[in-house]
Amino acid sequence: MSDKPYRMLTVAGSDSGGGAGIQADLRTAALLGCHGASAITAITAQNTLGVQAIYPLTPETVAAQMTSVLSDIGADAVKTGMLFSAGIITAVADVLDKCGVERLVVDPVMVAKGGASLLEEDARRALIERILPLATIVTPNLPEAQALTGITIDSAASRKKACELILAMGPKAVLLKGGHAEGDTVEDLFVSADGVEETFVNRRLDTKNTHGTGCTLSAALASYLAKGESVLDAAAKAVAFVHRAIAGAYELGAGHGPTNPYFAAAGGGERKVLERLAQAWELLEDAHPHGLIPEVQSNLAEALPDARSFEDVAAYSGRIVRAGRRIRRADGPAFGASRHMAKILLASARAKSPYRAVMNIRYGLDVLAICRDLGYTVEGFSRADEPPEVKAAEGSTLEWGTAKVLAEHTFAPDAIYDEGDDGKEPM
Repeated sequence: MSDKPYRMLTVAGSDSGGGAGIQADLRTAALLGCHGASAITAITAQNTLGVQAIYPLTPETVAAQMTSVLSDIGADAVKTGMLFSAGIITAVADVLDKCGVERLVVDPVMVAKGGASLLEEDARRALIERILPLATIVTPNLPEAQALTGITIDSAASRKKACELILAMGPKAVLLKGGHAEGDTVEDLFVSADGVEETFVNRRLDTKNTHGTGCTLSAALASYLAKGESVLDAAAKAVAFVHRAIAGAYELGAGHGPTNPYFAAAGGGERKVLERLAQAWELLEDAHPHGLIPEVQSNLAEALPDARSFEDVAAYSGRIVRAGRRIRRADGPAFGASRHMAKILLASARAKSPYRAVMNIRYGLDVLAICRDLGYTVEGFSRADEPPEVKAAEGSTLEWGTAKVLAEHTFAPDAIYDEGDDGKEPM
């Protein structure tokens, strides 16, 4: 880490229960390697059951906090959360204008989890006119997007339309969160003013403990921006981070428990990926499945949840080899160790598949039969369909085949097979 830490300033309300607001923001910033500073806009009496009282600070007090931090410590990125009133919004916008903040994440907080209003009626227009034009990215949920645009959002087309209407208000990008929609998956839509569009799909987690989800996501996004990530990459990593935080959410109080950014940081980081690969090797070494190792040898790889490059995928250096009736490895797992395996997992990630780990094993009718007997879904591809440019590129067939199978099905199979070709071993 550099001598000068990355800096993230949050301008938001205080949650006395600790699950959302500046408490969640500062916790997330610290876990992602940023120095977090804060300007409190309002003090709430709040717990897992809801918001019992709101005590807004004066606009002058909010502006003074921001000016104090930005004039001395500075900020590589700023995020806004609960702004509450038109007066506070105007004061915040004036300071942002004056200090020339370049990376601004706006979470247009309007209603608390329990239903309490966190934005006065006359403040909505001020938010649109003063804050959104300054934003690098805005992160509304579906109800907030409907309130901002005035349209009903009930389809993919209306989601895209809502993003376009919000972009017309001045921000450089929109991340429309899909958690309020129905379905087994959650789809978050990213659209930028320069035409980039991407949908992030995650399995819906069955939990009521989602307090602070929006705060955690926007704080993570601001932290990644502070560290120099592009807006698209920051959004992708923030979505993956909050998904892990929800997966690790815990029971607290009698209502909606908070998300768990500690779990997100520990469960999805590079150290944990390497630990899981090491544990997987122990299982393999106990079983010594030498009969499953192909002639070209094998490998085992896992990608970070937000993997977007070869360096985000860890595998075994030098492959896993057969030695008589045992298996051996040349070295331990490392990131960037196998571009071949990384291509497969990156193709899986691009297709929105839930799988982030892969192992290549011997092809055989006996292997396919066992997979099916175990209840695995199995699909294959033919190299006869392989485009000439893919065939000519060394190490591209399995990436192409993986992408082809995933594109042809509405699900991600547990196993994908390739029957091989002249001089090419089946896999």
